[in-house]
Amino acid sequence: MTGTSRLATLALCILASVCLGTARAQTAPPYVEETQWWNLRRPGAVSFPDQQAFGALRFDKLEWGGPEMSRSARWDMEAFVGTDYDKLFFKSEGFYDGKTRTTEEGQLQVLYSRLISYYFDAQFGVRQDFSKKSHRTYAVIGIEGLAPGFIEIDADAYISQKGEVSAQVTAFHDLLITNRLILQPRIDVKFQMQSVPDLELGAGLTDFELGARLRYEYTRNFAPYVGVNWDRKVGQTATIARNNRESVSAVSFVAGARLFW
Repeated sequence: MTGTSRLATLALCILASVCLGTARAQTAPPYVEETQWWNLRRPGAVSFPDQQAFGALRFDKLEWGGPEMSRSARWDMEAFVGTDYDKLFFKSEGFYDGKTRTTEEGQLQVLYSRLISYYFDAQFGVRQDFSKKSHRTYAVIGIEGLAPGFIEIDADAYISQKGEVSAQVTAFHDLLITNRLILQPRIDVKFQMQSVPDLELGAGLTDFELGARLRYEYTRNFAPYVGVNWDRKVGQTATIARNNRESVSAVSFVAGARLFW
């Protein structure tokens, strides 16, 4: 290759490099300031998805039941606001007797929830009862999450201002018959560390509820259902009920809706 050819080849290489560099400069994205770990929460900075606040409201139970399907109403709801790691929970459940027109059981809980594993939160807070029998206030500690087999668990321990210790465990699981038709078996179990005569409760396992609800999800937000419940008092609590000439077991059919926002 002659000197002239070498010079021409070198000139072409230099020209190609300049053109390629110009094209890259024109198509490169604008410079973005690097976000360091110490200023993730500075004003105006975009946070990670797990640091963004969100909320939800869910009624697992909003139903009417009993022999005449209008004698009683039950509700079981929870709402929260917060991030993946820290949340503020509001929970309420209760039973309204249409025959006596009184709230037989009712409670409201306000809880701080902290993520402790991929599937479970630890929860701490207070519970206030507002039923015919009790207006007690309790301290609450518990866990809520998803157990193996996609079983949702909510387990809480309570201590009242009178030193009474109790606990409750709720577990349920969604069985998909189709993508919209879902059967949900559920169990609620209650315990008492000591007898509480004014609440007609004995020590030990006091009562449990077994239920199954078949719902149809028109949307994720609205799903009407029908179901059946079996309530049973056991142990000392059942003995107290018999002495008061009250029933220790009851089966009821229910109809209601599961709501989610």
